[in-house]
Amino acid sequence: MGVDGTGPGRPVVVLPVEAADGGPEWGRSPYRSMSEAERSALWRQRLHEAEAGLTRYLVSLDDQPQLAEWFALQGEIFADLPEESAPSAQWQRLFFRGQALMERFLVRRYGEQVLAAWAASNAEVHRTVEPDHGRGAADPIHRIARQAELYGSEYEFDDERPPGREHAELTITHCAIWDYREQARRSGVTITLASPCTYCTHALSANIRAKGFRPAYRLQSGPTGHGCHWEASAVTEGTEEGTGTR
Repeated sequence: MGVDGTGPGRPVVVLPVEAADGGPEWGRSPYRSMSEAERSALWRQRLHEAEAGLTRYLVSLDDQPQLAEWFALQGEIFADLPEESAPSAQWQRLFFRGQALMERFLVRRYGEQVLAAWAASNAEVHRTVEPDHGRGAADPIHRIARQAELYGSEYEFDDERPPGREHAELTITHCAIWDYREQARRSGVTITLASPCTYCTHALSANIRAKGFRPAYRLQSGPTGHGCHWEASAVTEGTEEGTGTR
């Protein structure tokens, strides 16, 4: 593990990933080199997790009239479906549209309080479709880093201890989801949730739990904008459920 102790506070420890030449890359934001194909694949997987998770959740409610409306909404979500080889920006737009439509559908019909249940349902899909890479607690933290990279967020792996199977941490110093929301708002798009953190914290926590680890998070804001700090830890006897603060 590489450690950079030049910054203020605690040192930064970087999880190794395979670089393009096959060797380890030690940068703070190792997924900057994600290919277009990798980015497109992750956007598709995220949309699949959300759409399949919402179908699963609605079925659990046994609300037949709402199911009919949901089937109609699916047609709107998947309108203008890009080719698999299309640039990742097209898959990104499809995901953004789908996520916005699904959030609006749920909140208008059931209220904002059901977002946690939707996130938990999505996480059951995530449990199956997200590969295990054998890194333990580092696996779900790497997934958060890859998602942060999709948005162009600023992030870094940081921990006083080298991240490993039992514990791993990640800090997003600038969350670019807020940037996208403000751009959309200025363009006249109606934003359903007052903060993207309302759903995101539920979703990431549920994904970490689905992989068998205990989540914890802390929201933060400062000169670099909105951000957050995430942890995944092995669940041992006597440990409490993961918590978060706002």
